[in-house]
Amino acid sequence: MSQQIPSPAGEVEKGKIFIKTQNSLEGQSHAVASKTCCIFGAGEYGNLGPVNTDNCLIIAADGGYEELSKRGIAPDLLVGDFDSLSSVPRGVEIIRHPPMKDETDMFLAAGEGIRRGCKRFKIYGGLGGRLDHTIANIHLLTWLANRGALGYLMGEGVTLTVIREAALRFEAGYTGLVSVFCAGAQAKGVTLTGLKYPLQNAQVECDFPIGVSNEFTGKEALISVKEGALLVSWIGNCGKPLPEICL
Repeated sequence: MSQQIPSPAGEVEKGKIFIKTQNSLEGQSHAVASKTCCIFGAGEYGNLGPVNTDNCLIIAADGGYEELSKRGIAPDLLVGDFDSLSSVPRGVEIIRHPPMKDETDMFLAAGEGIRRGCKRFKIYGGLGGRLDHTIANIHLLTWLANRGALGYLMGEGVTLTVIREAALRFEAGYTGLVSVFCAGAQAKGVTLTGLKYPLQNAQVECDFPIGVSNEFTGKEALISVKEGALLVSWIGNCGKPLPEICL
């Protein structure tokens, strides 16, 4: 059973959602205007190194606030049902949801990012721990792709993303393993270039992982799909620029 947490001072109640009053929102216009959103969840972080949140909208998904506090990062927004926080912090915009809901706290946070105009998402604390939540967060990447956004699920030494009817470009210098999976029933027109095992206009099915354990070659790599969606996962390469959608 979720602990009942009183609403912080300076909030007004609207049904079961608490929203900060105008005085608490001053100075947040820079974050709302940003097109990149960083979401911090309550999952495992391990030895994940420093994260770059410059010029980003920073959202804590419930217990992710504790990780932000450890890193000395102030969130612009706190979203969730607060079942994993002992108390609700003050001085930050808060949107509170009831414990009985369809969406996970990560989905609620991503929805706020979309609503505020973000098209690029870096999601931390979404891997490890409960397997069902890890799977839900991978689904979240598809949810974002279906809405024209690009999400990165960032873990200790691993990153995942989903693209839909698009091309993903990795700059030269990437090394190690990269895997490509169908994120749906079928993905058609799948092409992999610059990798050890290339594909050309292939059809990838959800019940056969033909794209697992490919390798970067150090050259520029391109992963594209004409119809459907692809889940792309790669190991290591921390510090390198994240791959981006290219036309």
